[in-house]
Amino acid sequence: MLLYLDDYLLYLKTNNYSDETVYNYERDLLIFSNYLDKNSINFNKINKKEVERFKAYLSSHDRQTLRSQPPFSSQKKLLARSINKILSAIRSYLKYLIDMDYICPVAPEAIKLLKTTKKHPQVAELNDLVKLIESPTNLEKNKKISVRNRAMLEILFSTGMRISELINLRLNQIDGSGKIFILGKGKKERFVYLTPRAFKYLSEYLQNRESDSNYLFIPYSGLNASKQNKKISANYLQMKIKKYREFLRINVPTSAHSLRHGFATYLAESGASAVAIQILLGHESLDTTTRYVHASDRYAEKTHQDFHPLKK
Repeated sequence: MLLYLDDYLLYLKTNNYSDETVYNYERDLLIFSNYLDKNSINFNKINKKEVERFKAYLSSHDRQTLRSQPPFSSQKKLLARSINKILSAIRSYLKYLIDMDYICPVAPEAIKLLKTTKKHPQVAELNDLVKLIESPTNLEKNKKISVRNRAMLEILFSTGMRISELINLRLNQIDGSGKIFILGKGKKERFVYLTPRAFKYLSEYLQNRESDSNYLFIPYSGLNASKQNKKISANYLQMKIKKYREFLRINVPTSAHSLRHGFATYLAESGASAVAIQILLGHESLDTTTRYVHASDRYAEKTHQDFHPLKK
């Protein structure tokens, strides 16, 4: 077991890290802890070489997962970014040990992250995204589910909010003008805005919504679905988007995050400033936003045609 692990997790909580972040760090550190236990390695004696062996273990097909039991193992190779999340959690834990003057067997900076390949961002054509957003109206047989799912997709594309922000929306976060207050990633506060179109479909949903739940979007099936702590799950919404995309034969991989990405891309294509998009997305750094802005090949092509010094 890693030393002072419970103290570290408590430290994260008291420093206002989200429950999701604390859970992810605990999960990733338990993977490291299980590896040390399995190989009878004393934490206080780990070194750079042992760290490299752990990285090789994470990259292998026969690594044990937290849910698997011998002789079962994970057959799917972890992506580099998934490995880096685990390594980053170890780095953070080691920094905590140093800050608290505890014994730290290896320096945090000795934990080198893997190189990752930069993929060219893909966003479906605008008309395909519109078809996807409208698809619940045509594909869902249950009227209440149709109206609810249509409202969720309209809001995602209208505001550019994250899926976690959408499913955690509460009724009191939206005012009569369609302005929504968001407490986003890293406890960062911002406002997002509904288009008149999105506000129309949200209003239609609210007229048919019957629940005591404080959450805006609620499930309509299952036991006690109307209780205050019930809300739509992220897995449900992602599954539905995948189903709609496959029915429409949209060949570009499209998820809830793709609607956020498309929101930024098509705002940029229409001439919106990167700074305004940064505010709407809730990004801490403009560098993160420019990855969305640069995603549009058509925007880049038009810029080239309009501004190249030798265009004539």
